[in-house]
Amino acid sequence: MWKPYLHVIRERCSQALHILDRFHIVAKLNDALDDVRATEARKLAAQGRAPLLQKSRWCLLKRPENLTGTQRGRLRDLVRCNLRTVRAYLLKEDFQHFWLYSSATWAGKFLDQWCTAALRSRLKPLQKVALMLRRHRPLILNWFKAKGQISNGVVEGLNNKAKTHHEKIIRLQITRDPGNRSVSCTWKITAAKTHPRILVTRQFFEYGHRTRRIGRHIARRFGKSAGRFRAV
Repeated sequence: MWKPYLHVIRERCSQALHILDRFHIVAKLNDALDDVRATEARKLAAQGRAPLLQKSRWCLLKRPENLTGTQRGRLRDLVRCNLRTVRAYLLKEDFQHFWLYSSATWAGKFLDQWCTAALRSRLKPLQKVALMLRRHRPLILNWFKAKGQISNGVVEGLNNKAKTHHEKIIRLQITRDPGNRSVSCTWKITAAKTHPRILVTRQFFEYGHRTRRIGRHIARRFGKSAGRFRAV
């Protein structure tokens, strides 16, 4: 959906059937719903009201068939509340009917009706998604010309796996004198141990309170045993 990308495809692959597939559209809807939830949760906290949206993120983002028993009960209680998040959730779930159509014509009519409802919802993140869907309406409907046989879900799933493994290597850099002395702390997960093993240069221990502060940060994020340093 990136404009330069669309322009290049239109210029270089003019005969190809360009499709904006289901994976990216659902991802946009989930991001919009999560923005509404986070904003409303902060607003409720600032007003001193009950934390109705606490620990509700995955109840709202997961597919209904993938919810656990606890999450299903939590969601059942949540949808009874008059919240902006609930309205966003219902709009997001309503859009799933779009993929059940076999005719591009009827799917287009549903898309137009859904975009109108989203624009009238007064939920800015969903309004942005609705405007984006209207702009790319022909490319989205091409999904039905391909009979729903093309999806980037598998490719994006592999990309997410690669990203997750990449993030398992973290580099914390502390600079006491800019351009002069820096210290790095890298952790690795070994096959035999559950928790990360911290590898720290001996120079790191010269900074005392900085060592303790970084230790607490790592312990909070990765578990208590991860905050134990081993000098190398």
